[in-house]
Amino acid sequence: MIRRHSPLAHAVYQDLLGSLGDGQVAALRGSPALEERSGRRYWYDSYRVGDQVRKRYIGEDTPDLAERMALHRENVRRNKDRAGHRTRLVRLLRAEGFLPIDGGTGAILNALAKTGVFGTGGTIVGTCAFRLYEGALGVRLGSDPAAGTDQADMARFERLSLALDDRVEASLTESFRDLEFASVPGPDGSAVWTWKQTRSGTVIEFLTPSIRAGEATRDLPALGVSARSLDFLDYLIADPVKAAVAYRSGVLVQVPRPERYAIHKLVVADRRQGGPDAPKSQKDRAQAALLIAALARDRPEALRLAFEAATGNGVTWRDPIAASLKRMPQTFAVLEAL
Repeated sequence: MIRRHSPLAHAVYQDLLGSLGDGQVAALRGSPALEERSGRRYWYDSYRVGDQVRKRYIGEDTPDLAERMALHRENVRRNKDRAGHRTRLVRLLRAEGFLPIDGGTGAILNALAKTGVFGTGGTIVGTCAFRLYEGALGVRLGSDPAAGTDQADMARFERLSLALDDRVEASLTESFRDLEFASVPGPDGSAVWTWKQTRSGTVIEFLTPSIRAGEATRDLPALGVSARSLDFLDYLIADPVKAAVAYRSGVLVQVPRPERYAIHKLVVADRRQGGPDAPKSQKDRAQAALLIAALARDRPEALRLAFEAATGNGVTWRDPIAASLKRMPQTFAVLEAL
């Protein structure tokens, strides 16, 4: 049975999402600071990481750069006003039963957002994305087994999966150094597609759509990392949507369209290592079933189009989808009725 958030919670979430979108600026990570050295003046981006203040060089002071820094400060001032409003919205969402997020994960997502990852193609996938659908769909996940084993597990993501290309505005490696991330070499000892935070143990894995048969990893030179190549990923991350994370004053991220996420789970559930009875496959089907039930009521046309797009891709798609639905008679009936 689908449990819904209250109309108030849904309205608050939409307000938070809209405010985050309005507050986006081509911003520095912190506050611009002017320093004088040997008779010359230079601008630095001064920002805090944990209990430490870091500085990043911007450029020598010029009338044009000074004007840009003044405009930035005005944008920051306006954003601080918006941030106070968003903080109150986040508190309301927590009170309405939205899933919490631990501070470490929230800080990582916030840093990635500031780096420009989500604004230039980066898309959160996996269970982290699934948990963020409760706002967009108004579905109360609570302690649903599709989202995690218990409330504590749902509040903390030990592994974040991020699908992206190489169009990020700034180097991720700098942000990862600030957050005390260390690279984890791939199986061959060279390709770096996972990073682990030394303090929390949180792991981020980079994923990218396969473009060649048998491709295992692909270098993303602009980021200084490699990504694990996966089949079917291009379908999942096509035309993604924005989502709000209920952390501090909110974080604007990007996730797959829920209808594509649901159908994609039907595919991967049948292809998991360990077979369709493996725990991860069962979780895939549980997530797909919950989303399909919610979407069939609220967005049936979007769900139908996503289903047709997947099944129209040939037997490599149709066969695993059919195999998963054979184990899900109720979900099969919902899709048949579209």
